Amino acid sequence: MLAQDIIIKPIITEKSMGTQAEGKYTFKVAKNANKIQIKQAVEELFDVQVEAVNTMTVRGRAKRVGMSRGFTPAWKKAIVTLKEDSKTIEFFDGLI
Repeated sequence: MLAQDIIIKPIITEKSMGTQAEGKYTFKVAKNANKIQIKQAVEELFDVQVEAVNTMTVRGRAKRVGMSRGFTPAWKKAIVTLKEDSKTIEFFDGLI
């Protein structure tokens, strides 16, 4: 898989923006990507040094439209911690 296929999009919430001071960045990633592939993709795309990757699977929410019931799709979230001497990810710098 290509790095662009692994990292789908950044997650921009109040909580994820607050962890940037600690060098932690949050991304939506491909469901079948493992921690090693996520680390390599972030290092390749953003030219940074990754210390750790924490992943979690987010369950889909229950939704209703009239009588019909269903679920939104489940997705995978990765919290990437950068090394102390690594530069920041420039994409997030303009958002603070």
